[in-house]
Amino acid sequence: MRIAVLFGGTSEERDVSIASAAQIIPALRALGHEVHAIDTATGRLPAADEQRLLASRVAPAPPSGTAIEQVRARAVGLSPTQFDIRATDVVFLALHGGAGEDGRIQALLDLAGMPYTGSNHIASAAAMDKDLAKRLFRSAGVPTADWLMAPVAAADVERLLRWPVVVKPSKQGSTVGLSVVRAADALEAAIQSARAFDDEVMVEKFIPGRELTVGILDGEALPVGEIFPPGEVFDYQSKYQQGGARELFPAQLARAETTQLQDYALRAHRALKLGAYSRIDFRRDEAGRFWCLEANSLPGMTGTSLLPQAAQAAGIDFPTLLERICKGAIRPR
Repeated sequence: MRIAVLFGGTSEERDVSIASAAQIIPALRALGHEVHAIDTATGRLPAADEQRLLASRVAPAPPSGTAIEQVRARAVGLSPTQFDIRATDVVFLALHGGAGEDGRIQALLDLAGMPYTGSNHIASAAAMDKDLAKRLFRSAGVPTADWLMAPVAAADVERLLRWPVVVKPSKQGSTVGLSVVRAADALEAAIQSARAFDDEVMVEKFIPGRELTVGILDGEALPVGEIFPPGEVFDYQSKYQQGGARELFPAQLARAETTQLQDYALRAHRALKLGAYSRIDFRRDEAGRFWCLEANSLPGMTGTSLLPQAAQAAGIDFPTLLERICKGAIRPR
């Protein structure tokens, strides 16, 4: 197949996207596909630029606001003068966050009649909007922690949620802009910090406990994974730095717990009408109850990413996973 891999972009998850592409592009080429590397910020990459960019690593923190603004200032997007993706058989979306994951790129590709990996523009937008996604989780019988949307008074947080709470941008990924707030006097600063990444900010009850994840592939739940971060939150650094967190696939759960969690993941996936694959994240509290945190419509494909690990636990190696994702994109939506 002739495959255009879209990556990079202008979101705060640009580095993560580049790291995903660094795994995807050589694997697809090894399968014999003709692969074109396209940074949605700068256009199609010449071989030398591709090699240099894909050799870079994810930094311990997201790119600064200044760095992102510099990329946005020189962005060319999907200009036909750069590369006409309509000449390809499928577009592989290795994008994370921002326009690459919130449905905007997907809508453009729909208008162009191009098959692409992941979920359609409506499902992508729903998954990215944490407030909307949690409402849909509950409608499908999937437990999720109570939450409020800012602006919100500390007294209301105390009365309805109790401390501690998680404050985060409503439409961001990779825990960008997220903080755990333990007292009223720190609430407003955390909201302002999150608002730097999104106009809508969520204040959510913090659920202490085990960090679990379930990948979905072609309508089936993959083996459950457990994450052991160095701190109480699986943050940006522990997600993308080697040795930042330990992951175990399959997770050590009772059979009934595994079945329950996989059922919740499938319900969440279907409630959002996600596509051929996704990843749904959970917490298990001290009482053994599961709480859905969020859904990822374009889960990471870096060297430490969770979906490839889940697939491997199911006996699906990375090249086979990519092949199935591409074939799922070509099937009628």
